Parts: sequence; structure tokens; C-alpha cells
Amino acid sequence: MVLMESDSELEAGDTAPDFELEGVDGNRYSHESFVDNEALLVVFTCNHCPYAQAKFDLLNDLSAEYDDVAVVGINSNDAEEYPDDSFEAMQTYVDDGTIDYDAYLRDESQDVARAYGAVCTPDPFLFARSDGEFRLVYHGRLDDALNPDDEPTRFHIREAIDAVLAGEEVDLEWQPSQGCSIKWKDD
Repeated sequence: MVLMESDSELEAGDTAPDFELEGVDGNRYSHESFVDNEALLVVFTCNHCPYAQAKFDLLNDLSAEYDDVAVVGINSNDAEEYPDDSFEAMQTYVDDGTIDYDAYLRDESQDVARAYGAVCTPDPFLFARSDGEFRLVYHGRLDDALNPDDEPTRFHIREAIDAVLAGEEVDLEWQPSQGCSIKWKDD
């Protein structure tokens, strides 16, 4: 396990990079799939990383609590080297209720992770819908529990979501998320 901190080149106001990926439910998803939502939370995550696992419940809760926010998990890890992150394993996590996001998508080519500049799991990006496009309003940690066994006392992502839904600026310092490195395929 290599511990990494998020460090995307996306900046506030940038439009969400396009994607079209298969979900574990067999459907294909793109930004258009979430156009009815006020916000889109894209989280690069995986099944096996303890840092990502520690945030499953929070992401499930966000998905259930916020009707106007789409919570989308994207798994970009090399499934050949890390079979726990295979499409079939992703399906199992959804089927048994461990993961209950609005969509859990497979980035087999890893092109989407590269487009976002994602480096770790979890690596969250919050976009607000503006004039029909999703624009980045927050990239940083989900909460202040940086280690898997820590209990959070502050939920940065809830503060950011609440600001978006209230039509306010997200006034948070973008402190990096941390977790296992994305497992890149050998080029």
C-alpha cells in the first residue's frame, strides 16, 4: 500500500471531464445521466483500500440523504493485479449492500482517472450544476478522519454540499484527501 494525497490539476470552476463508463448495474453512465441533480460528487475509490473502505458508510449516507446530489464512485484500479477491484467484485459489494451509491462505475482504461488527475482512493470531486454544466466547487477530503480507524469530527463534504444546495459559495480550504494510490496498469 502506497499512501498518497490528492493533487489534481483541476481548479475551481473547471467543468467536469467527460466520461462514459459502465456501472455495476449494466447501464452506461455519463454526466448527462445526472443532469437532474444540483450537484455531482465523483469519488475515485475501490474495494480493497482501507482508506476507501472507511468512507463507504459516509458515501452511502450522502447518497441516501441528498436527493439533489448524485454520488458516483469510480473504480480505476488495475483489476488484473488487484482482483478485489474487478468488475465482479464491485458487483458483489453493491449486491450485498456494502456500497450503495447512485452509481458505481468501472474505469477499465483508467482514462477518466487521468482526466480528473485522481491519484488516491478516495479522491473526491464535488461539482455544482451551472448553466447545464457541472463545475468544480470542491476537491479535498471528505472529513477530518485521515486514517481508517479515526472517528471524524468534521465532515468537509457535507459543508460543501450544503453550501451548493443553499446556492452559496463553497468556502472551504481544499485540504488533500489521502488514501492508497490508484493502481495504474503498466504502460
